[in-house]
Amino acid sequence: MAAYSNENPFASTHSLDANPFDDPEAQQEAERQARLQELSARERDLERREAELNQKAEHIRVHGRNNWPFFYPLIFHSIKDEIPEASQQLITRLYQLWLVLFGTLIINFVACIFVLVAGSSDGGADLGASIGYCFTITIFSFLLWYRPIYNGYMKEQALYYYMYFIFCGFHLLYSAYMIIGIPSTGSAGLVQTIKMYGGGHIVAGILGTITTVGWVVQGAGNAYYYREIWMHHKAAGHTMEKAKGELATHGAKAYFTRG
Repeated sequence: MAAYSNENPFASTHSLDANPFDDPEAQQEAERQARLQELSARERDLERREAELNQKAEHIRVHGRNNWPFFYPLIFHSIKDEIPEASQQLITRLYQLWLVLFGTLIINFVACIFVLVAGSSDGGADLGASIGYCFTITIFSFLLWYRPIYNGYMKEQALYYYMYFIFCGFHLLYSAYMIIGIPSTGSAGLVQTIKMYGGGHIVAGILGTITTVGWVVQGAGNAYYYREIWMHHKAAGHTMEKAKGELATHGAKAYFTRG
């Protein structure tokens, strides 16, 4: 006769102290939830990217690839998208220096108004020249030295480096000329500033000081990066013969094309 067992056949085989997550079904459920959360996060990221692409596509439909200047896009300008990562900081700094130049030209124009109001005999000539600078220097500096070096680092072609060295060299001389601030030259630089302070024209003197600092900052900054770019240009092995070959092959249209 079989021995009687006191064990309850319906008793749970799990200990009361057991971790419920030791249950394979519980683990599978937790893993399933984790996967669902991951898929949900990926889906949200894809939706965000799709929205960005749609926004860019709409911008391209309206303006083409052009995005600069923002108020009337004429060209495409994107350091993040077009410049190699290793050179993005340098080009960003050059762009910031160009913005400092633009701001300095505006302040210089305002300062020349106050120079005229202060009774300077050369005030009319200064004001007229400063107005001209706001248009010519702003446009030519962007097209003749900033855009060429932007293209140079984007395409790594010798032609753009030589364009930059020539025209930025002229710009450095122009900056030194504007720092001095000789009356009738359209600059509210150092000489004009001292003259305004000496005549008791404080507002004109303060504006002249800001203008002078602006000329110094963008001039010194451009001089520093001029040297940095020259070293990069030499290390890359660019030559005048290579630049001539690029000009003969691509022509002037390469200036306006991307890639």
